[in-house]
Amino acid sequence: MGTGVKEKPRRTLRPTKPFVPDLVYFEPDALNYPKGQHIMEWVKSKDIPYRMTSSHNRITNLPGETDQEKYRNAKRTLVVGVRKTLKFDQSKPSAEYAIPISTGCMGHCHYCYLQTTLGAKPYVRVYVNTPDIIGAAKQYIEERAPEITRFEAACTSDPVGLEHITGSLAELITFMAGEEFGRLRFVTKYHHVDPLLSLKHNGHTRIRFSINSDYVIRNFEPSTSHFEERIEAAGKVARAGYPLGFIIAPIIWYDGWQDGYAELLKRLADTLPAEAAKDLTFEMIQHRFTKTAKNVIEQRYPKTKLEMDIARRKQKWGRWGQFKYVYPDEQQNALREFITERIFEHFPEATIDYFT
Repeated sequence: MGTGVKEKPRRTLRPTKPFVPDLVYFEPDALNYPKGQHIMEWVKSKDIPYRMTSSHNRITNLPGETDQEKYRNAKRTLVVGVRKTLKFDQSKPSAEYAIPISTGCMGHCHYCYLQTTLGAKPYVRVYVNTPDIIGAAKQYIEERAPEITRFEAACTSDPVGLEHITGSLAELITFMAGEEFGRLRFVTKYHHVDPLLSLKHNGHTRIRFSINSDYVIRNFEPSTSHFEERIEAAGKVARAGYPLGFIIAPIIWYDGWQDGYAELLKRLADTLPAEAAKDLTFEMIQHRFTKTAKNVIEQRYPKTKLEMDIARRKQKWGRWGQFKYVYPDEQQNALREFITERIFEHFPEATIDYFT
């Protein structure tokens, strides 16, 4: 079925390379774990400068003359530590719990909520004590059995972009494959999924890709994989038998948004293998921001085209004791109805988990 939207010619784009940090910090205790030793060997093989630190929570004196430079350099800094807090946060509506294998992201998405939740710690942290983290997950599963317990691995990071360094997702996927009442979920803007394709997963891990219109990706998602790369990776994931999902987020109202989101869903349908459509989920999240986030984003990305006019938004009380600003009801309804129609037009068997 056609939408009447003219599809843009496909571009030839430079492949998105895997993340290689400019500087790495190690907690001394991290080197007592096999994963920490493995990462140290990788760092040395790449001739990446490294330093020791007393705590992954206190990295200071990052290079840079201005706040913007320090922020960009922090995004290129990897910190390898031990996760001491093994009490998991809730992760509604995506899952029951967030499973913490990494914190921070190398991407530069202008709208990202990590801008404020990570505050002055935008560097990328990975945790080497995955056996402890998996042990804690096992306890949560047993406490809730026979109910299914879902764990979200990408609440505060993009672990796919770090998998070539850590191997942590492979550990979680393999563990969860043997758990009758446990399920794993994560979302990514990166296409580097090849290490995950041959794993035994038993359908207990749902891999989701964050997608958006071409306008949003080009203007607001620097340093992430191209749309085409993400969709190619989604096809690989589907052929490997993983349950597949897509998060359309943040949904942004801009001139031409109907054409942009119609083209997005058409390209998705044209590219995915037929088997992907059998168990496909969509999550839809409209753009929102807080006053704190608006100030931080405008400081870090002063030339951003991201619309954050409080006068044009509706207030909504946020979980963390701040108002967030979402679209007025009329715009929300228009976005939800239009994109929902396009989803079911191309994927009639799909499930829409939520619109928020």
